[in-house]
Amino acid sequence: MKYSSTVISVADINSARKFYEDLFGLEVFQDYGKNIAFTCGLALQQDFNWLVGLSKDDILNKSNNMEICFEEQNFDDFLNKLKMYPNIKYLGDMIEHSWGQRVIRFYDLDGHIVEVGEDMKMVVNRFLASGMTMEEVSAKMDVSIADLTRLLNS
Repeated sequence: MKYSSTVISVADINSARKFYEDLFGLEVFQDYGKNIAFTCGLALQQDFNWLVGLSKDDILNKSNNMEICFEEQNFDDFLNKLKMYPNIKYLGDMIEHSWGQRVIRFYDLDGHIVEVGEDMKMVVNRFLASGMTMEEVSAKMDVSIADLTRLLNS
């Protein structure tokens, strides 16, 4: 068995497609009209209630019980790009987690939480470039040296 995708409910397939293509640079893999799959494994579904056999009232907006996560190598550039979307509703300001990754969270057009974080390999390299040893980075990030090495070599 293999994982194939995550499908999210959208009110307007064309607006959602444009949002994800323009802001995140996602590429369409398959377009079935009311269902669009991106090459990354995310899929959009208009009329989600029909697809899963539920009533429209059972499809919740802003359920706040999951998030779609992206990592970005040029995090500061992404933050500047995000400013071009004045209607975005943020869950708060950009934060830096205790392990050193900077992230921003906001809602997409349909109330799904989106997290964009700094690429973890970039975080490790930033720490190493600042003079930290692998042991110090491991302790700071609470990640084994073996896992950090695997990440850096990926």
